[in-house]
Amino acid sequence: MSSDKIIEIIPINPLSDSDLTLLCDMAAKIWSEHYNDILSHEQIKYMIDKYQSYNAIKKQIISDNYQYFFIKYNDNYAGYFSIHIEDNTLFLSKLYVNKDYRKKGLSSAVLKFLKAICTKNNLTKIWLTVNRNNTDSISVYKHLGFYKEKESVSDIGSGFVMDDFIMAINI
Repeated sequence: MSSDKIIEIIPINPLSDSDLTLLCDMAAKIWSEHYNDILSHEQIKYMIDKYQSYNAIKKQIISDNYQYFFIKYNDNYAGYFSIHIEDNTLFLSKLYVNKDYRKKGLSSAVLKFLKAICTKNNLTKIWLTVNRNNTDSISVYKHLGFYKEKESVSDIGSGFVMDDFIMAINI
């Protein structure tokens, strides 16, 4: 029996209702599980509605030039991520992996994919925002070579804030 793992990165088709619906379902599940100990239920629901709902994602892709990708692990949908090129950098807007597929090399595969995009487009850095209380994700990013660049607190409406570290890796 082979122990080979197959990790695939698949662009999400913004014109496909099934792709967008699957993405929204994944987002709701992953966010609810992952942020349960970090954010209130109300803030999680607000952020999913604001940033990861069907219409929000479609707008990000169509109007704001974000690219979304599924991550598959041995033919199973394991997570997703979103990127946006800004000036000479790549913004990793989202990287979410279902808890059943963590610690299987998916983040490393995504980083390799992102570095190839940076090389192709002469981009000098990949950066992201991460909740400062999201210690598991911060550890993963540090392991991948990211460093804390600065801190950021952003008002996102309805009395909620995003209290983040901005982390980066130079290419």
